[in-house]
Amino acid sequence: MRKRRAEKRRLDVDPKYNDLVVSRLVNNIMYQGKKSTARKAVYEAFETIAQRTKSDPLEVFRKALSNVAPVLEVRSRRVGGATYQVPIEVREDRRIALALRWIKQYAKARRDKSMALRLAAELIAAANGEGASVKKRDDVHKMAEANKAFAHFKW
Repeated sequence: MRKRRAEKRRLDVDPKYNDLVVSRLVNNIMYQGKKSTARKAVYEAFETIAQRTKSDPLEVFRKALSNVAPVLEVRSRRVGGATYQVPIEVREDRRIALALRWIKQYAKARRDKSMALRLAAELIAAANGEGASVKKRDDVHKMAEANKAFAHFKW
């Protein structure tokens, strides 16, 4: 075990949108260290969102994030000989991390031509409260609701 918790690294804000969460999205989408490629995909996705929705892409992105971010999740907790799925509240930074991860995962699974188009489609769907990433959030909430009886096992 570590002697102390690892220090959290500070991220620079995104150069174009001057937003920390956009830079987290770029880092999440980045593959094999190719940040410029990831940045290009995110910027193209934002341009596509602006064209399709006729609104600010940053607002659509923030709405999508708030629609996908989970409030509760289940963690496994071993008590006696049994393992229980215990519902717990999700910390703010983990909520954003999970939301970004799910948006990326389900954007990747879409069938559009480029990652930029897939990401734009997933973000628009998530902002409208539909799409696979919102369904994932609902499934996580259902699991937490179903296991509410074990909430007293919180640690």
